[in-house]
This record gives sequence, C-alpha cells and structure tokens, in this order.
Amino acid sequence: MSSGQPTQLPLGIKLRDEATFDNYFTGSNTTVLAALHGLADPSQVPAERCIYLWGAPGSGRSHLLQAACHRMAEAGAVAMYLPLREVLDHGPLLLDGMEELDLVCLDDLEVLGGQADWEEALFHLYNRIQQRQGRLLMSASAAPRGLELQLPDLISRLGWGLVFQLQALDDEGKQQMLKMRAERRGLQLPDEVARYILSRGARGMSELFAALEQLDQASLQAQHRLTIPFVKRVMGW
Repeated sequence: MSSGQPTQLPLGIKLRDEATFDNYFTGSNTTVLAALHGLADPSQVPAERCIYLWGAPGSGRSHLLQAACHRMAEAGAVAMYLPLREVLDHGPLLLDGMEELDLVCLDDLEVLGGQADWEEALFHLYNRIQQRQGRLLMSASAAPRGLELQLPDLISRLGWGLVFQLQALDDEGKQQMLKMRAERRGLQLPDEVARYILSRGARGMSELFAALEQLDQASLQAQHRLTIPFVKRVMGW
C-alpha cells in the first residue's frame, strides 16, 4: 500500500508533528531505537515484525509509536496509530481489516484488561498480521504477563516478538532532552536554566515540553534569550 500519509481514523486522532525518532532522546534505550528503525523501514525486512514496548509514564512509549508512523509515511507506506485508551468505547470492530496496513501501532494495551471482546479481537488481529507478514508495534504500562488480561493465548502472543522495557529519564537525561528540543527550535538553553526549569516546574516530560513551548513563544515575542530571570517572569515562578 502507498499513500505517503499516516492513516487516520475518523475519531479526531492526530499524530504530533514533533513525535519523531530524531526528537527522541535515547538515554539507555539505544537498542530499542535501533529495532524500531528496522520495523519502520518498509524497504527492509525487519528482524522482528512484532515489537512490544512497556514502561512507566514519561518513558516515551506514545512518542515512539507515533514516530514509527511518521517514518513509514515518509517512505510512502500506510501506518495507523490507535490509542486504545481514547477509542475503547468505539468497540473492537475498529481492529477489523487493520492487518492490511503496512504498520499498526496500538497504544495503552493495559486498558484492555477484562474487556473480553477487545482481547479476542486483538488476539485475532495479531494472528492475521503474522499470517500476512505485516508489522505490529504495541505499548503498555507493563510487560505482557503483568497486564490484567484474561485470555492466556493473547498473553502468549504478546510475548512472541521483541519485548523492550523503556527506561524513564533521570534528571540528567531530562536536562539533555530539554536542551536537544530547545536546540531544534533554534533556542539556546544554558545548563543552569535547564536545571532551574527542572527544579521549579512539573517533572513529567509532557509538562516540561509544554513549558519549553511557552518559553519559546515568549522568547520570540520579547526577542529575549532564555535566562533564569526571564524564565521566572514568563512562568510566574
């Protein structure tokens, strides 16, 4: 299949523009990123066609799934990102026919625990993707056997492919991530300012990126470089 754009569902689901592999600070997750590059390259036969990521909030699971969709689209392939937490109420029929896509990315698998119809639908989708030699990328908050799934065969299937635990960034890693994101925006973020943001703001990565976005806009408007006094004034700290 070839469209050059990530497939979107009519549910208001959109990929974040900034969710790319280049925007992901690997930290200790370099092996994961190498595997995902292979999975998201339609010109190559991947070493493993099904990859399962798990980790705590802020470890970058959703970012990597969306990045894989962007990479496939850039190569002219068709990819689908489906955040299960947001679409659960729409029912498991959403999974019908997805095996025909070049890449399927399913986020938040933990919400399927105890949802018998969804568990069965995912089990059959996994089998269909394997039969068609498709590509499947999944993420959850826990390893397959740590999820509260009731279908033993599904638990077994989820562990067939590569399973990676994503390690959340420590403070030094978060600081480097902020500096990398700032540099890509054309901002200079001195180490002392990055440390100040970490010490005063919310520590989740989404909140840190939101703060950086706010500071970027304020810096452009005021034509002012990022300093601790400027950050204090803009953020009200």
